Amino acid sequence: MNTGNATSVATSVATLGGGCFWCLEAALVQLAGVESVVSGYAGGDRENPDYHAVCTGRTGHAEVVEVRFDPSVIDYRTLLLAFFAIHDPTTPNRQGNDVGSQYRSVIFTHDDQQERIARELIAELAAAKTWPAVIVTAVSPAPTFWPAEDYHQNYFANNPQQGYCQAVVAPKAAKLRKVFAGRLKS
Repeated sequence: MNTGNATSVATSVATLGGGCFWCLEAALVQLAGVESVVSGYAGGDRENPDYHAVCTGRTGHAEVVEVRFDPSVIDYRTLLLAFFAIHDPTTPNRQGNDVGSQYRSVIFTHDDQQERIARELIAELAAAKTWPAVIVTAVSPAPTFWPAEDYHQNYFANNPQQGYCQAVVAPKAAKLRKVFAGRLKS
């Protein structure tokens, strides 16, 4: 689905799910080379899903972000390393207190190269025993991406004092700044 964003020839797209999309958006938007991050839904069987339907867990959608990035500034593998740094890929259908299939860890790939990179990186992280449990992140071809409602976009930036933002989103954004300090936007 075209989200209406104009992109240059050099722009690539990544679609990632790892818990609440507010967390992913707030963290990944900080990286140099990331041009935009749009919160939305993917992987389900309902056309034009909305937040309330997705939250029931019955649509099959995951909360995801569609990341548009310049691969000459940040490559796909580095983007995935940031993704893995800010969520727990070992908990099926859960991130902290957020429970349900909509919070699953998933990488929706847009081409064969993305799939290869994602699978190779997961194998490397598993071999290195980066986490004490098995990585459950699914890798599958990108389905239709449905942008979330307007009030979900830039949620952390627009609501930094909200309780969930303080308790959950802010620490993930801070972790990304610490781990990827040399890769942040100026």
